Amino acid sequence: QVQLVESGGGLVQAGGSLRLSCLASGRTFISTYAMGWFRQAPGKEREFVAANIWSGGSTSYADSVKGRFTISRVNAKNTMYLQMNSLKPEDTAVYYCAAAERPWRVINSAVDVGSWGQGTQVTVSS
Repeated sequence: QVQLVESGGGLVQAGGSLRLSCLASGRTFISTYAMGWFRQAPGKEREFVAANIWSGGSTSYADSVKGRFTISRVNAKNTMYLQMNSLKPEDTAVYYCAAAERPWRVINSAVDVGSWGQGTQVTVSS
């Protein structure tokens, strides 16, 4: 079981940048859990944004954010980051940190997620 807390959301103008942080804790080896980010806009379903297969492993991104967002992890602090550049108004959503349901499980969609953060609001103005 992994507990997650996000931070770093806020208001930014289109074309700007923002970095989200996710602090993970638990009794297990967190480095063995894939972690990622999802987002949910009002009236829409939660969608996959980015994920790290496992700590030190490869990354994957939704087509809508490729080339603009970068996911990374710092094991010493059990922290995951989402660097968001060239932000667009359509990026506006609540962003959720996520950890896989079990160690070594790849995150491709919400069905792979076992732990969610509380969410942090990202608003991109025109």
